[in-house]
Amino acid sequence: MAPKPPQDWRIYFKRSDVESFRRSVLHNLEYRLAKDQYSATRYDYFLAVAYAVAERLIERWIATQQAYHRENPKRVYYLSMEYLLGRALANNLINLGLYEVGQQALAELGLDLGEVCEAEVDAGLGHGGLGRLAACFLDSLATLGIPAHGYGIRYEYGVFHQKIVGGRQVEAPDNWLALPNPWEIPRPECTFKVRFGGRVERVAGAKAYEASRWVEGEEVLALPYDLPIAGYATQTVNTLRLWSARSSEEFNLEYFNSGDYVAACEKKILSEKITKVLYPNDNFSRGKELRLQQEYFLVSASLQDIIRRFKEGRNDWSAFPDLVAIQLNDTHPTLAIPELMRLLVDEEGLDWDTAWDLAVRTFAYTNHTVMAEALEEWPVSLLEHLLPRHLEIIYLINHFFLEKVARRYPGDVDRLRRMSLIGEDGVKRVRMAHLAVVGSHAVNGVSALHSRILQESVFRDFHEFWPGKFTNKTNGITPRRWLRQANPALSALITEAIGEGWLKDLTELRRLEAWADDPGFREEWRRVKQSCKDAVVDLVQRETGVPISPDLLFDVQVKRIHEYKRQLLFALYIIASYLWLKDHPGTSAVPRACLIGGKAPPEYHTCKLIIRLINAIADVVNRDPEVNRHLRVAFLPNYRVTLAEKIIPGADLSEQISTAGMEASGTGNMKFALNGAVIIGTLDGANVEILEEVGPENIFIFGHTAEQIRALRERGYDPGAYIAASPELQRVLHLLESDFFCPEEPGLFRPLYEELTRRDHYFLMADFDLYRACQERVARAWQDREGWTRRSILNVARCGKFSSDRAVAEYAREIWRARPVRIPAEEVYPKTFSCRN
Repeated sequence: MAPKPPQDWRIYFKRSDVESFRRSVLHNLEYRLAKDQYSATRYDYFLAVAYAVAERLIERWIATQQAYHRENPKRVYYLSMEYLLGRALANNLINLGLYEVGQQALAELGLDLGEVCEAEVDAGLGHGGLGRLAACFLDSLATLGIPAHGYGIRYEYGVFHQKIVGGRQVEAPDNWLALPNPWEIPRPECTFKVRFGGRVERVAGAKAYEASRWVEGEEVLALPYDLPIAGYATQTVNTLRLWSARSSEEFNLEYFNSGDYVAACEKKILSEKITKVLYPNDNFSRGKELRLQQEYFLVSASLQDIIRRFKEGRNDWSAFPDLVAIQLNDTHPTLAIPELMRLLVDEEGLDWDTAWDLAVRTFAYTNHTVMAEALEEWPVSLLEHLLPRHLEIIYLINHFFLEKVARRYPGDVDRLRRMSLIGEDGVKRVRMAHLAVVGSHAVNGVSALHSRILQESVFRDFHEFWPGKFTNKTNGITPRRWLRQANPALSALITEAIGEGWLKDLTELRRLEAWADDPGFREEWRRVKQSCKDAVVDLVQRETGVPISPDLLFDVQVKRIHEYKRQLLFALYIIASYLWLKDHPGTSAVPRACLIGGKAPPEYHTCKLIIRLINAIADVVNRDPEVNRHLRVAFLPNYRVTLAEKIIPGADLSEQISTAGMEASGTGNMKFALNGAVIIGTLDGANVEILEEVGPENIFIFGHTAEQIRALRERGYDPGAYIAASPELQRVLHLLESDFFCPEEPGLFRPLYEELTRRDHYFLMADFDLYRACQERVARAWQDREGWTRRSILNVARCGKFSSDRAVAEYAREIWRARPVRIPAEEVYPKTFSCRN
């Protein structure tokens, strides 16, 4: 038993009163940072406050891990290449119930908590909705008390920092770890080796069977860093473990002493590149190889850690699926399946059939896309080079699987070809999504429409083979961050009306319906929205230099830039609005501010060109005195979690206009609706379910459905027919074709014009007139302020379904079979200080 620390060691760390918190901050400033009020920077004050919060987190963290070790419950392991965490300080204060305490303590020190929180850097470990969903799920897992561990990669630079220079996106490194990160704790004692390359040799195994052993090659060390994930209003603090690559040979002194300084560090540089950047450009062979290395690095280190923890409990292997549930967050971590088979068969000596049974019962797979490029396929030659043993295992999995398919469908060779894990048309490649389906006991989509498309189209053969394996789990968001933290004024108004139970049970928001027709409540609702819009006005002016009035309708589309999300359709609508205003000078029109933000992948030329077009349109519109009183356009650079938290509360209209059938779910639609914005959108992703919840009178739906889009494509879609039928669309396209927005760079936007008029893969031409008509309905509705406010209130009131708590509870009950573990408050301050990771 570890000796008990001195009595006063934790005296200020246990308490949650203002004085104790204030003294913790001062203690950290002086003794951790060696600063006083004269030398401390804003970041120093942030660190001092963050360390004070971390001290209180760690007490609960240790108690949580001790309870898990003592009770040996089934644990959930969430594998994801992305975690778009955002800032942690305010979120941790809210979840610990210390936000007001922190506010008052800092006020006594002459500091503003909001300004201190602004000093924190976003953790840039994700690019879009996939990573943000993972972060929401971690919050909900802890809030529900479910024993869980997240696993990811500690990218040194994360997603890039976006600058807009001359209207163009310019990528800069996002060095989010340049300053100390107060939340992470390195765990060098849990470092694992990860192998690449080498060869497979055959050796004598048990029971006279031949066994395989993966030898030689290069080894990289996986060093874990742990981040505490606090639940809301609970003692539970779970763990997010992020892996950082380190060289097994840090420095070659012999090379250095001979004067070859580059060679002395070469191995370190080559090893550590694995965790340098989120999603390296994989348009060339070395980029593909690095991307595959990242994925295997994550799953290998994580599985070794999971098995280490399982074996510490002296458990029999037959209990593995009863104590371990591994969720694959999209296709990226699918190599976990052959890696677990390698570890069980080659390292632990289990026979193939036993190992495969354990693996399938352990894994579950969430698919997040129907886009072909995201259903990863790796060249067989690359796997053979980097992971030769895994390729052998994949071939064996495929062999045994196709034998079952052949028995079920004798003579159906085409079905065997479609379902094979190996694609053989062109370059031989491994179909990772197929492997994920075959190696998991449960496969789910993330909205009702998406799950139906998976079953009827993407994985139709597999659904026919295993109808019970497929299910739907509609995504959700955490209300703690996306309403309580992002919109404190609205949160306070809601709590005043119905109490604070909604923070843990979002269906409580239904009680707001009774207030939707109350004139006084509506007035307060508008006052809160106006204050949020005032903040957006300041943000837009500061970030873009574009002045906007808070009285305008704020029409917002902020999300990852992709063609299927159709930022280009919004841009075409803005051009049409510009032309209408030019044709009708002096006409009373609904004034509108079109606010757009998002990052395009560095290698995605078309999306970067769309950003360039939006900025060119903004330049023309904002400079035109005949137009700019009624229409303003701004592109907000470097969209990230923190920016979303500031923009979303001030939005009046939320653009969710993806091509029907292509957005898996979307969670931005949920965040906007939860903050009182009204959606204009297609029947795509979770929009379908939001329509069902809020009612057709409280959302603006337009466009072709997924079924109609599929029928158009099958018939041979001709965008020219829609262009010929629309004079307005012809005028819009003429401005693109004639270089109106790029007179100094003729032909700049020609590729966009050619795509729209000749191919139009995402059906913008088919939906343009329908979209424009829907926007006219929006304008009429906006003029009825009382009616608009009622819509806004009912959108919030009917968003209860879209909580990540609900989604995670469904996963836990129906897929993972995991139960909560209660951490009693009296165990948060244990008498011993041992901790198991």
